[in-house]
Amino acid sequence: MQLVTELSGFGPERGTLLTVGVFDGVHLGHQHLVRLLTERASRDGLLGGVVTFKANPKVVLSPKSRPARLTTIEERARLLKSLGVDFVVPITFDTEVAGLGAREFILLLQEHLRMRGLVIGPNFALGRGRKGNAAALQALGRELGFGVEVVEPLVRSGTVVSSTAIREALSRGDMRTTSDLLGRHFRLSGSVVGGTERGRGLGFPTANIQVDSEQALPVDGVYATLGHVGASAYRSVTSIGVRPTFGKGGERTIEAYLMDFAGELYGQQLAIDLVEHLRGERKFAGPAELAAQIARDVGRARTILA
Repeated sequence: MQLVTELSGFGPERGTLLTVGVFDGVHLGHQHLVRLLTERASRDGLLGGVVTFKANPKVVLSPKSRPARLTTIEERARLLKSLGVDFVVPITFDTEVAGLGAREFILLLQEHLRMRGLVIGPNFALGRGRKGNAAALQALGRELGFGVEVVEPLVRSGTVVSSTAIREALSRGDMRTTSDLLGRHFRLSGSVVGGTERGRGLGFPTANIQVDSEQALPVDGVYATLGHVGASAYRSVTSIGVRPTFGKGGERTIEAYLMDFAGELYGQQLAIDLVEHLRGERKFAGPAELAAQIARDVGRARTILA
């Protein structure tokens, strides 16, 4: 079983306190839970660890309802480690894992990760048929000798912080709510690939970013953004959409104009933090009208990002 191979590769030197889940976005709710986990682990002389699924289990359980991804597994692991956990274990959720009962899964965690306790949210459930809910896990803990602590969800401005709420805010282009729930700006990252170079012809050379097809994107439009190239950050304007001025629409693109940047970006990794939605995507009468609007967008973005 692939799960056994993935778990056995860690071999912690002492007992552990774990949490399990997707943690897509590593938002403020996740951060709240993980920080509590690290505090409890330190208090009890345990190692604090996160077991995270590489892909959302819904991809296997309900392929038609698969949610767009807020973070890559690499970014998730980096963000989780930055919260102070001792280790992150990415595992593959496949049909074999889906078929495991809660007891079977827990026994694997005890055997390979020396689990002594679990920290979970109130709606958490694991195992076949999601039968391993909080009450079932607490009963199992009394039998198998591990503790279970249930952490209440985090609420901000009347909204329960969740990956679903963040996706909904993105779908509206509401970057302020998105940032408020994440605890940071929403980031898109990928390689810079060749494009039509229409932006260069308009006086605003853009970098076309290629992101994963499962990446969650905000509503089409123009955004004030921060572009990260290596260790440097640049104020920028990013357009997401199908460029209707130059046709009836086609492939969705992500194009970023980095202010005050000089150099070549092709082939490099570019990360874009979306700060504020400036306007929706629309068709202009021609290149001159579009260039004038881009100039206004850049002016607004400079003010917002100052």
